[in-house]
Amino acid sequence: MSEAVYNLYEAKTSLSRLVDRAAGGEEIILSKAGKPLAKLVPFQRRPEPRQPGGWEGRIRIAEDFDAPLPAEILDAFEGRG
Repeated sequence: MSEAVYNLYEAKTSLSRLVDRAAGGEEIILSKAGKPLAKLVPFQRRPEPRQPGGWEGRIRIAEDFDAPLPAEILDAFEGRG
């Protein structure tokens, strides 16, 4: 993604063109007195909110899923092995 820097005065006089460029994938940095203040980027719609569930019957969790780890594995995680 390319990036261009414009001061606020330039941006005011060509905002429509800058928005078109941002919509095309370019990042436009807006600055004032050489200090970056804002960025125009392409608009991206948020994906639809996720719905919980949907995996019922597809996965199985073992009965001992949260059982303590064997000593040799725990030692390896803690850097003792």
